[in-house]
Amino acid sequence: MYQYDVIDREFLTDRTNEFRHQVARRLAGDLTEDQFKPLRLMNGLYLQLHAYMLRVAIPYGSLNSRQARRLAWIARTYDKGYGHMTTRQNIQFNWIKLKDAPDILDALAEVDLHAIQTSGNCIRNTTADPYAGATAEEIDDPRVWCEVIRQWSTLHPEFSFLPRKFKIAVTGALTDRAAVKVHDIGLILRNGRDGQAGFEVIVGGGQGRTPYVGQTIRSYLPTQHLLSYLEAILRVYNRHGRRDNIYKARIKILVAALGAEEFARQVEEEWGKINAERADLPAAELARIRAAFAQTNFETLPAVSEAFETARASSSSLARFVRNNVKPHKQPGYAIVEVSLKAIGQTPGDATADQLDVVADLAERYSLDDLRVTHAQNLVLPHVKLGDLAAVHAALEAAGLATPNIDLASDIIACPGLDYCALANARAIPIAQDIARKFADPDRAEKVGELKIKISGCINACGHHHVAHIGILGVDKKGEEFYQLSLGGSGAEDASIGKILGPGLSADKVAPAIDSLVDAYLNIRTGEERFLDTYRRVGLEPFKEAVYAQAD
Repeated sequence: MYQYDVIDREFLTDRTNEFRHQVARRLAGDLTEDQFKPLRLMNGLYLQLHAYMLRVAIPYGSLNSRQARRLAWIARTYDKGYGHMTTRQNIQFNWIKLKDAPDILDALAEVDLHAIQTSGNCIRNTTADPYAGATAEEIDDPRVWCEVIRQWSTLHPEFSFLPRKFKIAVTGALTDRAAVKVHDIGLILRNGRDGQAGFEVIVGGGQGRTPYVGQTIRSYLPTQHLLSYLEAILRVYNRHGRRDNIYKARIKILVAALGAEEFARQVEEEWGKINAERADLPAAELARIRAAFAQTNFETLPAVSEAFETARASSSSLARFVRNNVKPHKQPGYAIVEVSLKAIGQTPGDATADQLDVVADLAERYSLDDLRVTHAQNLVLPHVKLGDLAAVHAALEAAGLATPNIDLASDIIACPGLDYCALANARAIPIAQDIARKFADPDRAEKVGELKIKISGCINACGHHHVAHIGILGVDKKGEEFYQLSLGGSGAEDASIGKILGPGLSADKVAPAIDSLVDAYLNIRTGEERFLDTYRRVGLEPFKEAVYAQAD
């Protein structure tokens, strides 16, 4: 994990002191809310329905145990005892008092965390594959490049006031666990013909009112030219991006208007004007950053653990957990463990302070002091020895964190919705809870298999409903909450935008409709075909008939 240096820490201290003065002026009435708003947003502080919400950056989703314990302490001390993991691998605290915000930022800075650029028209937290550095699939560790982007983009004077917020995601594996194709810029590490790593550069993805899958504008960019090429993209966006209409300000609108070919031509032209020696990262600096992510402390272990195999054979709950939540590791004798924050009846993505302390302890004891947040609002212990899996499972089970449902129907992504968000039209949390209860039987959930359900409480699509196998969008109909279903989306390497199924449903009919969709799928699938593949084979009509026949 990258460690902050003296300059980083002095900067965070100065930044918090500056904000402390701004908060004092607001509380004294010397600043109006309109004057204060841009200042608080620059420090990750939002004004929601009931209280202030603080969004804390977790760079590329990576935490150590000290940081996780500090987040738990903040949840207990300043919030209502929990935090909410977001689809940008951040954590939000929903019940913050304005007077406490500077103290919280000080507490975060003590463990090398902050809330800078978690809001505003700037480059937000760069996200990555949560299996980075652990999976054998990857060509290179994407965290290295995310840290390069973080250092380059933080308070970059040219890109601090973009036409609109800007999101970048990086993956080093062909299996896309970072949803790179629905980002403003998505970067996929690939090997070139000479065997050297480079990036496929994808631009113009995004969700919201006008969802797009991003388009490749360069199939191979040598890694050493990453920053100069990003600078060229952002300069073209800054030059042409709409500033007169918030709904047409994202880069996806510009790429669609110009066409990917013309946009790429302008980027290449701009790139040719940039002094790469000035703009790109010196090799020595890249080596310094890369050294922070080098794993040298793996033990030499047998590929099979007899103790683990014995424990798995004697425990059906451990066996089910391993089937669904444990993934292969690049190092023999180790495993990647996903920790679900989607227990039946739970608010998707919420973790209590006690649970954060538990996973911090597990990360420190069993996972090389490494913990990850996923864009699917779960956690990952990336480096667990096979022989320790039974002990980790037992500790997770005691903490209510051993739900064996990763990528199954109850592993639902949901935004906070109208329970918290001032922008929302409808609630998302109770809908997610109702649906999850339909799949409380783990045997049925496993029979259904991979099914990605995602819920947004408004068109801003913070719940990623556009790229769900089954997407649910909350809408307002004359003061009542209704929900529009869509099918066939994917945020993975086979990215696609879902198609609307039909008229919106009232809240009480959503969970039964999902039940009907799943029953229809089980009746028409071939072999072990995924829901998404069945939909792509048969189309919308069989599912539409199943839902609206039962809804009438």
